Amino acid sequence: MTVVKFRRTGESARSEDDAASGEHEVQIEGVRVGLEAVELDDGAAVPKEFANPTDDTFMVEDAVEAIGFGKFQWKLSVLTGLAWMADAMEMMILSILAPQLHCEWGLPSWQVALLTSVVFVGMMSSSTLWGNISDQYGRKTGLKISVLWTLYYGILSAFAPVYSWILVLRGLVGFGIGGVPQSVTLYAEFLPMKARAKCILLIEVFWAIGTVFEVVLAVFVMPSLGWRWLLLLSAVPLLLFAVLCFWLPESARYDVLSGNQEKAIATLKRIATENGAPMPLGKLIISRQEDRGRMRDLFTPHFRWTTLLLWFIWFSNAFSYYGLVLLTTELFQAGDVCSISSQKKAVEAKCSLACEYLSEEDYMDLLWTTLSEFPGVLVTLWIIDRLGRKKTMALCFIIFSLCSLLLFICVGRNMLTLLLFIARAFISGGFQAAYVYTPEVYPTATRALGLGTCSGMARVGALITPFIAQVMLESSVYLTLAVYSGCCLLAALASCFLPIETKGRGLQESSHREWGQEMVGRGTHGTGVTRSNSGSQE
Repeated sequence: MTVVKFRRTGESARSEDDAASGEHEVQIEGVRVGLEAVELDDGAAVPKEFANPTDDTFMVEDAVEAIGFGKFQWKLSVLTGLAWMADAMEMMILSILAPQLHCEWGLPSWQVALLTSVVFVGMMSSSTLWGNISDQYGRKTGLKISVLWTLYYGILSAFAPVYSWILVLRGLVGFGIGGVPQSVTLYAEFLPMKARAKCILLIEVFWAIGTVFEVVLAVFVMPSLGWRWLLLLSAVPLLLFAVLCFWLPESARYDVLSGNQEKAIATLKRIATENGAPMPLGKLIISRQEDRGRMRDLFTPHFRWTTLLLWFIWFSNAFSYYGLVLLTTELFQAGDVCSISSQKKAVEAKCSLACEYLSEEDYMDLLWTTLSEFPGVLVTLWIIDRLGRKKTMALCFIIFSLCSLLLFICVGRNMLTLLLFIARAFISGGFQAAYVYTPEVYPTATRALGLGTCSGMARVGALITPFIAQVMLESSVYLTLAVYSGCCLLAALASCFLPIETKGRGLQESSHREWGQEMVGRGTHGTGVTRSNSGSQE
């Protein structure tokens, strides 16, 4: 006796009982249909003659899982990585450009700080807008416009004649950078479930590579060619991405949701051809047409708590991450926490025009602190599919909080460096876990908007943190550390209270529960097909 299990989904004709169960088991006794049992190794591609032999319909999720990870995803990984590398370089350049212009143009301290803040204001104001554009007009469209925008104003800022020009132009660069996280939305929608977490985390390696590359570039370019050439050369990854992004297909999930079935099938066939894998047989189901990119959809009963908790988690991530970056410089200059607390700023404040150019030693310090992000990626990579997304984020926040509290003790320079290294590794790991979880938890109709609003909240945290890490530090170093530690403890609690765990779930296609029945446990052995209402909060 041969037992074949398959799932019917979508609009195929069936009884109400069938529709309720969603699964059918067909037993064929004493009938030979010319098919033979085939045993496949883990991860092996399904032979064409056996691909999806019984299903009469399939969803994009089914096709992505059947096609698997291959040549297309490798190309997409490099392209998405370029976008992240460019984003990291534009952020890292702030710490190099600010002291340079402080000296060269004789800027007061508040104008130097404003140069950094205006980039974050641009990012914060645009993140939701880019998410909305990506949900309304397509992932590729939103990403392409944001990259071309950032490239144009990034190159223009290299020719800024005066401070007011560079202030406006860097603000416009920040506005464009706000759309770069949408590359993760597009990337995640092409990844099979088993590879998704690992791939999104490994893309974060490009962020670390971008920051390291920017520092190395500055070491060679700044002494001889100056900051204008540094701005021009830093735009090279963006230029490469802008040229290559025309190769990018639109997300098949987005096309299906917007009713563009033929385009979605063409995209899936293209990926299958590039990967040398079979397409599922049968008819692609078109999801119910939905209004896309609506803010109120983030606050439906299914997602209200998820959205609010995620906003706080993203805020805490950026608040703590950038706070630690600023604190590192202050703590290294003072020697340790006790030195800062005992000094009490006895020395008169330096003239705001007094300045120092970055030395080679400063560049090396920047380089070493940046390298801590690599172990952060590796640790998160190892635990995220073991513990799950929620527990991984909680663990990262708790360890950061613990390291912050240990700084209360008067430790030596070596221990201080070690604690800061561990803290930065784990807070960057928490950030990466949030980038994995957020696109997974929202349905296709609001995925880009959900990620965009979270990214916007992260920018709010980045805007506020200088007032804690620099201003509050002058009055009380212990209070400063307590604020960061307390914030991360609350974020750890928020991670635990998230209603949905996305580990082992397919991406949800629709916000309507009856249309969002994606499979769980694909790639595992067993004859059954498990259903999961990914939109429900358990």
